[in-house]
Amino acid sequence: MSAITDDTAFDGVSRRQILTAVIASGLGWALDLFDLFILLYVAPIVGQLFFPSNVATLSLAAVYASFAVTLLMRPVGSALFGSYADRHGRKGAMIVAVIGVGVSTALFGALPTIRQIGIAAPIIFLLLRLVQGIFVGGVVASTHTMGTESVPPKWRGAMSGLIGGGGGGLGGLIASVVYLVMSELFPGDQFAVWGWRCMFFSGIISAFLGVFIFSRLEESPIWASLKRAQAARGEPMPVHTPVRTLFSREYRATVLVNIMLSTGGGAGNYLTIGFLPTFLKLVNRIPNRSASVMLIASGVVATVAAVSIGHLSTIYGRRRSFIVLGLLRLVVLPFGMIAMAAASSNLVLIAAYTVLLTVLNSGGYAPLLIFFNERFPTAVRSTGTGLSWNIGFAIGGIMPAVVSLAAPTTQSLPTVLAIFLVGISIVYLVGAFAAQETSRSLN
Repeated sequence: MSAITDDTAFDGVSRRQILTAVIASGLGWALDLFDLFILLYVAPIVGQLFFPSNVATLSLAAVYASFAVTLLMRPVGSALFGSYADRHGRKGAMIVAVIGVGVSTALFGALPTIRQIGIAAPIIFLLLRLVQGIFVGGVVASTHTMGTESVPPKWRGAMSGLIGGGGGGLGGLIASVVYLVMSELFPGDQFAVWGWRCMFFSGIISAFLGVFIFSRLEESPIWASLKRAQAARGEPMPVHTPVRTLFSREYRATVLVNIMLSTGGGAGNYLTIGFLPTFLKLVNRIPNRSASVMLIASGVVATVAAVSIGHLSTIYGRRRSFIVLGLLRLVVLPFGMIAMAAASSNLVLIAAYTVLLTVLNSGGYAPLLIFFNERFPTAVRSTGTGLSWNIGFAIGGIMPAVVSLAAPTTQSLPTVLAIFLVGISIVYLVGAFAAQETSRSLN
C-alpha cells in the first residue's frame, strides 16, 4: 500500500475546491441528520398514529425502537457505500446516499396510519426506516472522509467538529426551524393531522440541495492522489474487500476502541439532543413554540462549540481531549437532566440547561471523526470510519427506547435518563483511556 503525503496530495488544490468540500461535507451530514431528527420532533404524535397504546411511555418506546431500527441499518450502509467510496471515490457515494435519505424521509409523510390500514401501517413504517438507515450509513461513510481529506492538517480538527458535532447541531437547528414553522402553520390539533406529515415532506429539500451542492464537488485530493500514484506504477487496487480487512487481526483492536468512543458519544447524543424535544414536551410541558426557540438557540451554540473543541483537539491532542470531555460528561450530563426537570416551567433555567447539555454532547464527539480518519489508511478510510461511527451510534441509538421502557411514568424519565447517562459516560471514558494519540497525518 503506497503512502501519500499531505504535501503531495494538495499540489494544485485550489481554495475553492477546499471550500466546496467543507460546505458539502458539513451541510450533507447536517441535512441527513435533519431528516433523521424529524421523527424525534414528532415522536409523541407518530407513536399514537402508528404504535397506539394506553401507556404513553410504551407508545413512545415503540417510536424510539423504530428510530433504533434505522441506526442498526447504518453499519450496513457504511459497508456498502464505504466500500464503493474506498474503491471508486467519495463523491459518487455522497450523491446517491444523500438523495436516498431525502426521498425516503419524504415518503414517511405519505404513509397511511394504523386507523386507515391497520397493522400494515407500522410494518410499512418500519420497512421504510430500514431503507432510510442504509442510506444514512452511506452518508456517514462518504461525508466523514471527504471533508477531512480535503483540508490541510492544521484545520482537520476543526473540520471534524464542523461535520460531526457541528453537522449534528446544524441538523438539529434546521429541524427546530421546520418544527417551529409547521407549528405556526398547523396550530393545535391540526399539527397532529398535517403538521407532522409536512415535516417529513420537507425531507425532499435535502435531496435537491444534495444534487445542487455535490454536482460542484471535486474528488478528495488524498484519495485522488493515491489513485494517480497506483496508476503510474500500474498497481491494482490494494484492497478489494475493505470490510474483511477491517475485521482482520491488524485492525480489530483499533475498531474496538473506536466503537467504545462512538457508543459513548452516540448514546449521549440520542439521550440528550435526541431526547430533548420529548423531554421538554412531556416532562417540562413546554409549548411547541418555546421548545423550538430553545432548541434553535442550542443548535447554534452547539455548532460553534463543536468546531472550537475539534480544533482544540489538534492543539492539545485527541486522546487528552477525549479524557477531559469524558470526565465532564460523567458529571454534567446526568446532573443537567435532573436539574432541568426540577426547573419545572422556568423557561430561563430550562433554556440554560438545554444549551449546556447540547454543547457538552456535541463537543464529546467533535474530535471523533478525525481521530477515526487518522487510524485508517486511505484505501480503507471510508469503510473504517463509517463502520466505527455507525456501529457505536447504532448501539447508542437503542438507548432512548430502552430508557422509555425502563421508565414506568413520564415523571420517572429524568432519573432513568441520569442513570443511563452515567453508564454511557463510563463507556466513553474507558475508550478514551484505551485510545492512543494519532499522528495528525493521513496516508
